[in-house]
Amino acid sequence: MATRKIIEINEDLCTGCGDCVPNCAEGAIQIVDGKAKLVADLYCDGLGACMGHCPEGALKIIERDADEYDEEEVKKLLHSQGREFVPQDHAPAAPETPPACPSVRLKVLNTSMAQPHSEGTTASALAHWPVQLMLIPPTAPFLKNADILIAADCTAFASADFHSAHLAGKALLIGCPKLDNAQAYVEKITEIFQEAEPKSMSVLVMEVPCCSGMKMLVEKAAELSGTKVSVETTVLGINGGVLQKA
Repeated sequence: MATRKIIEINEDLCTGCGDCVPNCAEGAIQIVDGKAKLVADLYCDGLGACMGHCPEGALKIIERDADEYDEEEVKKLLHSQGREFVPQDHAPAAPETPPACPSVRLKVLNTSMAQPHSEGTTASALAHWPVQLMLIPPTAPFLKNADILIAADCTAFASADFHSAHLAGKALLIGCPKLDNAQAYVEKITEIFQEAEPKSMSVLVMEVPCCSGMKMLVEKAAELSGTKVSVETTVLGINGGVLQKA
């Protein structure tokens, strides 16, 4: 037993929705008597990939005395559940030369030359490429001292005036707190706070419960980075209107 990072579940906040269960790759969380429970300490790797999938914010990473994470026991548990073990820290090695694919090639766009696609439509306010959070390095020049907008994927489709009302003048990062790796997002955003030292950080999410995870991830990253930059969050309704701004 040693002091290490491990998930903690607040049963007072937990509604037993079960969103966290399939997103725990180690099978460490189960619904018992209507509440999410940590099966045993040795199954939890402490990475927190399940955190962004809790609509109630009932999950958090803490440090306490716990049994060491045991990968072999995890494999046995997953086998008993009919699931395959997929290590969470096995990422493909970075290429030695810049990749040719434009999806990961940094590019600053000239928004002053952007043209509306048709009469009466708003010109694009997108100032750089790429926009997906995990494809942008924290050292990207367009992030340095910028006003950054972290937007949940669906917001651009819900808001008819996304570019003019929310994006103009900001560097854009997009992601999905429900479907993507929450811990990887926390780590990346923490690095962005530390490396880019943004002037401001805005979060744009939908009113659906799973989307609230993005706000939690950004606030966690801000805490870990020690930044003094405040995080402003705007919540959109599914019709695109602003429901809340704080």
